[in-house]
Amino acid sequence: MKSILVFSFSILFFCVLLSCDKRPSKHAKSDFISIFNGNNLDGWEGDSTYWRVENGNLVGEVTPETILKRNSFIIYKKQQPENFELKLEYRISALGNSGINYRSEMIEGMPFALRGYQCDIDGRNRFTGQNYEERKRTTLAYMGETVTIPQMPDSIPKHNIRKNVKRNCWQTRDVSATKLKSELVPNIKPNDWNTIHLKVKDNKMQHYVNGELFSEVTDLDEANRSTKGYIGVQVHVGPPMKVEYKAIQLKTSK
Repeated sequence: MKSILVFSFSILFFCVLLSCDKRPSKHAKSDFISIFNGNNLDGWEGDSTYWRVENGNLVGEVTPETILKRNSFIIYKKQQPENFELKLEYRISALGNSGINYRSEMIEGMPFALRGYQCDIDGRNRFTGQNYEERKRTTLAYMGETVTIPQMPDSIPKHNIRKNVKRNCWQTRDVSATKLKSELVPNIKPNDWNTIHLKVKDNKMQHYVNGELFSEVTDLDEANRSTKGYIGVQVHVGPPMKVEYKAIQLKTSK
């Protein structure tokens, strides 16, 4: 009888331990979905002069024979997400210049061009992780900054917002925190794979590089902010360059 009681107690104790273990399984389903299959450009649209799939990676390359006159994007056409997280890995050449656009619109009469928010990427890491609004308000947050963008001043005409841009930076910005580049840049691996994680929720946009917050923008400028739009990645005007992307995953939310 004693051995039966001991055995029963052991079973009960083991069950209690299992019920208390709330750690998620390694095999728990993720809400992220892959939006690049590594085999072809299904769902993406770009200029084949500059974009291809190679060794499972999305490759953008500008050669001496294909120098750009304006920036060119490859655009994910299947969704225009509003609130989302985007994760990917990138590798860029030393003189490369690229970026990840989101909540962006296509521009009529300009194939493969986007207007909207961008997480900047460059091989010299002068701009990596900053929030730059392509073809609109320009720099919203430099590397290391936490910024609030207030309403656009009444003195600025809505049809000519460039009057509020100086030195390629939007002038109506409240910077609440700054982290030094010297603290952030060493986290980036040159000529190697790095991770980007974008967290975009309502009017807040956070850009993470290798797990470090590189910029944060809260956009209160109702006249100019975007709430949804396309995702795309860029090859930039300038010298020959190469950028590679892989493991591109998206998770949308309400």
